Amino acid sequence: MATQILDTDCLLSLYRTMQVIRQTEEQLVRLHQRGLIHGACHTYVGEEAIAAGVCAHLRSDDVVFSTHRGHGHALAKGLAPEALIAELLGRATGCSRGRGGSMHLFSPEIGLMGTSGIVGPCILQAAGAGYSFRLLRRENVAVAFFGDGAVNNGAFHEGLNLASIWKLPVLFVCENNEFATEVPFKEASGIPDVGRRAANYGLHGVEVDGNDALAVYEAARDAVARARAGEGATLIECKTYRTRPHAEGMGDYTYRTREEVAAWKARCPIARLREESDHGELTASFAAVDAEVSELVAAASRAAEAAPWPDPATATAHVYCERPQSSGATAGLSSSAKTGDRQGASATDSAPPLGTREITYVEATHEALAEAMEHDRRIFVLGEGIGVRGGNFRTTAGLFERFGAERLRDTPISERGFTGLAGGAAMTGTRPIVDFMFVDFLNDAFGEVINQIAKMQYMSSGRIKMPILLRGCIGVGHSAATHHSSLLHSVYSHIPGLRVVLAATPYDAKGLFARALRSEDPVLFLEHRELMAVKGPVPEGWYEIEFGRAAVAREGTDATVVALAQMRHRALAAAESLAAEGVSIEVVDPRTVSPLDIDTILESVAKTGRLLVVDEAYGPCSVAAEIAARVADAGFDELDAPIRRLQGSFCPTPYSPPLEKVMIPQIDDIRRAIIELLAE
Repeated sequence: MATQILDTDCLLSLYRTMQVIRQTEEQLVRLHQRGLIHGACHTYVGEEAIAAGVCAHLRSDDVVFSTHRGHGHALAKGLAPEALIAELLGRATGCSRGRGGSMHLFSPEIGLMGTSGIVGPCILQAAGAGYSFRLLRRENVAVAFFGDGAVNNGAFHEGLNLASIWKLPVLFVCENNEFATEVPFKEASGIPDVGRRAANYGLHGVEVDGNDALAVYEAARDAVARARAGEGATLIECKTYRTRPHAEGMGDYTYRTREEVAAWKARCPIARLREESDHGELTASFAAVDAEVSELVAAASRAAEAAPWPDPATATAHVYCERPQSSGATAGLSSSAKTGDRQGASATDSAPPLGTREITYVEATHEALAEAMEHDRRIFVLGEGIGVRGGNFRTTAGLFERFGAERLRDTPISERGFTGLAGGAAMTGTRPIVDFMFVDFLNDAFGEVINQIAKMQYMSSGRIKMPILLRGCIGVGHSAATHHSSLLHSVYSHIPGLRVVLAATPYDAKGLFARALRSEDPVLFLEHRELMAVKGPVPEGWYEIEFGRAAVAREGTDATVVALAQMRHRALAAAESLAAEGVSIEVVDPRTVSPLDIDTILESVAKTGRLLVVDEAYGPCSVAAEIAARVADAGFDELDAPIRRLQGSFCPTPYSPPLEKVMIPQIDDIRRAIIELLAE
């Protein structure tokens, strides 16, 4: 038992929180048995002391990230029982507006930043929130609640390591209930305890009885105080037990015994707190709390059952930001230096003239980044070697000297870790940029991008924004071989919630990168390695190019060639050689593939009657295939010949130059494909 006895008010508050959790969960069980809960229902029965003991020390602006068993954390952080019950019933008044159910609970208004059906991300997101608090000089704390199953996940290792080296104000709370779904912890880990692992990361670690509310309360009190004082993160292992199945309706006694469950029920944390605290004078007070909570939960359940269903028309709302984008990154810039958001403008209406000053592609994005960082202290960059070294491609050269290590943060080689951390930072008020060097490395963080970053605005019904910029080098060339030559825009453009950008010129690179720096959506900015040293005209000062606006790189009348990234330059070269033979080719560069400006492509096809799509990415299930399909669907009557595609080989990229060269379309290949198209 903990050594310190709380004053009566704190004790009753702790007891009440535990009763709210227990009675709400018991009501959810009854609703599940009645068939009113449509999906999973993961209850927190038996573990109430942990959420109550930790959250008792949190302020309203402290934040919590949780796992699939998050009902207790949500209620302890201040979520009303009605909002939780309504969410599991799928109603519009639920905390996630009916989008989340048991495993995906959001209420950022009270600092509940989300629970996840995926094991581990909450650890990284809490670290990201801690980074935001540090960068913004806020004395707040982030908490990650997770089960014993998460400690064998890479997110645990990467998250604790990042929190340690950057001394982040985070509590990592492991609820060791002995089973990850149905796998005993003793069979899944070579180390019988979790708290002792903290020492391996240079962190403070504590092991407590998770059924002792006062012990948890004291451990959390000390950890929160350490975090607020700038002394870093703490790992708290709470040894506990869930006394109900992994999820309601699942069999419970194939992996544990009835006798074991009964023994743990006898160690009920609520009964224990009452028995060890009540010496006769609090009996009436405890009984009054029981009755008050019973009425609260009953009323909450009635209200939730009577609540309306979500409007089906809102099913696709909030995939992307639905409010005007922030102007924070350009504070202090003249309004004439910014582009507008007018719908229906042509691709160049908002952008300034090219001018005569020529700089490289990398210098162009660097200008936009430096200016944005100067005016917006929320922007910071994560990546391997982007600090003093200035990045593998000089993308951040000189910025470390201007803005320091906190905003140009060199990372360990832990792509999942720092990507998940960046996601948590974006959720809590800062604007991270993750520089992956090569986009191939992004795949190590695929789950964080797809399951968390891309879905967060939607799952939170637009209440959490995700202003995160992911950048990486793409493309075949330099004998980089298969792990440094991917493109992947076709893969990521398939994912709702992401913006995917492929700038082909220095002018476009600066304008699109500037746009990405002010976006409230996650942006994947892909930079072709063969274009980074290319020079071109770029205006001075701030300007933006709106996403979803293709560029007509060359006007023509005989055929349309849609070309992406490096292929834009090769298509232009092919068109120029054909012009000498009297052939007029129009070249359209989409510039972004999510969103895709199909209207400009259709307008061009209506003029020329023929379409060739050129992309060095693989053909099957590609952006080029999508363009062809959409033109065939919406512009079939305008076509005078079948649509043709010219793409890279469906094969990993080889090393040897002769092998590498035949992998992707060359200028002669494009020229030949155009001639064949014109002969149709």
